[in-house]
Amino acid sequence: MTDMPKVLVSDKLSETAVQIFRDRGVEVDYLPDLGKDKEKLAEVIGQYDGLAIRSATKVTEKLLARADNLKVVGRAGIGVDNVDIPAASKKGVIVMNTPFGNSITTAEHAVAMMFAVARQLPEASVSTHAGKWEKSRFMGVELFNKTLGVIGAGNIGAIVIDRALGLHMRVLAYDPFLSEERAAEIGVTKVELDELLGKSDFITFHVPLTDKTRNILSREAITKLKPGVRIINCARGGLVDEEALAEALKSGHVAGAAFDVFAVEPATESPLFNLPNVVVTPHLGASTTEAQENVALQVAEQMSDYLLTGAVQNALNMPSVTAEEAAVMGPWIRLAGHLGAFVGQMTDEPIRAINVLYDGVVSEMNLNALNASVIAGVMKATNPDVNTVSAPVIAKDRGIQVATTRQDQAGVFEGYIKLTVVTAERERSIAGTVFSDGKPRFIQIRGINIDAEVGEHMLYTRNRDVPGVIGALGGTLGDLGVNIANFTLGRASTGEDAIAILYLDEAISDEALAALQNTGKFLQARRLKFEI
Repeated sequence: MTDMPKVLVSDKLSETAVQIFRDRGVEVDYLPDLGKDKEKLAEVIGQYDGLAIRSATKVTEKLLARADNLKVVGRAGIGVDNVDIPAASKKGVIVMNTPFGNSITTAEHAVAMMFAVARQLPEASVSTHAGKWEKSRFMGVELFNKTLGVIGAGNIGAIVIDRALGLHMRVLAYDPFLSEERAAEIGVTKVELDELLGKSDFITFHVPLTDKTRNILSREAITKLKPGVRIINCARGGLVDEEALAEALKSGHVAGAAFDVFAVEPATESPLFNLPNVVVTPHLGASTTEAQENVALQVAEQMSDYLLTGAVQNALNMPSVTAEEAAVMGPWIRLAGHLGAFVGQMTDEPIRAINVLYDGVVSEMNLNALNASVIAGVMKATNPDVNTVSAPVIAKDRGIQVATTRQDQAGVFEGYIKLTVVTAERERSIAGTVFSDGKPRFIQIRGINIDAEVGEHMLYTRNRDVPGVIGALGGTLGDLGVNIANFTLGRASTGEDAIAILYLDEAISDEALAALQNTGKFLQARRLKFEI
């Protein structure tokens, strides 16, 4: 690193944040409109060690190819959809965000939208501005003593819950990672989704958009809603079937809706537009002076720390470790993340505890960084916004107990990591090690010894150890054109449980998974994806 690292600010950031760079000894060019000019940005990006952005700048693989000196990208805010993180990782560029700077602002917007739709405030304002006095037209409802259903009780959801309890609302929460102990602590009743849908007078969403949450309020789910419910979405577009909701609003089954986010943005049209008692705003959840200032100041401090001292905070593609530790720990940190990702993708029920055993050489390393990588791996399956900094905080907030054990070398491997995740129904475990080539390997699943290379796209199956299973597996996948890069088998003992883990050239399709299940040979078949 040079004595005077250089940062480009290509989106609008506060002058106070820009001054932080200067005060810390970082040279900074403040060009807030440059992010909109992709060609000009590509021409100059090679001059800079750091790039500070909001949402206008698109950090693509093509841009990164020109960024020969770039070491860090800092996003003032939580969303990094505009950053190609895998490409940045390959380039050796750290991507940071500011995961908690917008929380209060976004939560307050959700509460404001709930008030607005309860009392029809926007429509009443327009009517009164037009010189009408339609007092009898706008009959609202109180929030007092009503039931609020909160889908997602993480950082923002917990703030909304706190505000709702202050309004003397009853609060139900649906969150697969919310423990009973944490629910009691924050004053909510934990329920399953169907119960929340059927009992809530208001429903608000505070979950990320993932394969599991996409259309969580589907056409079928809408039929289970309590008549007269009001729906608020200030989280992510795509959580609600907007067309089905529009039909429910027109029929009167749903009394109102308030949306700040949409399936397609910018939203120039939507089935929800121009419907009575539907409040809409243009993704304003984080749009307050305080929030914009907070995230700007935070990203300037984080980037300065990294460029000047090597300290890493809130990185999405690198755990918080010192420069000295990184060279030795890198492969083990990747292994820890892979173990967590495996268990996270295999676990559908709420997690109560995460127990990690470190054996041999790995037990002497920075376990905080390793634990953070494990926890982030577990939680990314349902919350892709988490990173190695925010994941332990979120796990603690949700009442997930994390336990770590060190032990001297106790087996044939120089060192290994064993992860066990505990739910109300079961314990699920996996172990792995790092070979001399620096590549992580899975060495045990469900107590069954294996030797499995980790690939981006994988398939896990479980079956009874009977003849014909391997043939059914290979034949079915072969008939569907699925190419197997690596194939590992293991079994407990003759006639008992057996597993297979396959490294595939590309993600297995739903059709192929269904075909495997239809053979009747498999107790379980699960598609897995890993960040390599």
